[in-house]
Amino acid sequence: MSLALLSVFVPTFFFVSITPGMCMTLAMTLGITLGVRRTLWMMWGEMLGVALVALLAVMGVATLMLAYPGFFQFFKWIGGAYLGYVGIQMWRSKGRMAIPESAGVRQTVSPAQLFSQGFVTAVANPKGWAFHAALLPPFILASQPLAPQLVVLLSIIVLLELLCMLIYASGGKAMRVFLQQTHNVRLMNRIAGSLMVGVGVWLAFF
Repeated sequence: MSLALLSVFVPTFFFVSITPGMCMTLAMTLGITLGVRRTLWMMWGEMLGVALVALLAVMGVATLMLAYPGFFQFFKWIGGAYLGYVGIQMWRSKGRMAIPESAGVRQTVSPAQLFSQGFVTAVANPKGWAFHAALLPPFILASQPLAPQLVVLLSIIVLLELLCMLIYASGGKAMRVFLQQTHNVRLMNRIAGSLMVGVGVWLAFF
């Protein structure tokens, strides 16, 4: 792949990634309640989901999925309902992802739960399918082997996603530090819970 093509591809997909959306909001939310290090587990799942969506979009599966959105709907509703439930629990300062009001209590959310949450959010996002189906094919050169091009493009996409999620999660952590100075744990949980409910509604209905 030429440098000229990459000079267009990188800023294009960085702009798509950095734009506020479900995955970025989720990263910020978990950055508030869990911190950046534990949020990495969600990020690994999200990156796997994004890579899978991008790969299938290039292979043409996205055309079928976008033509029959009913295939998505049940998956989206289940994922959205789960995120909404988690958000309500967080808003009430309950559940595994809420910041404990007692210093002696620790969150017990598992890496597998965070990983699956990121993966489902990425794969069930129809806008992600639409973006990749529309933006990736123009960067594929028919005159060159497909596999090496996909490796390069998917690697760049995944790295850009990671960078943007780290930015959002770090912003959430900064908010957590600021609010902890006022010892207002309940307010932090309510902010994070409201964001999580918003992600759930977004996932289910948009």
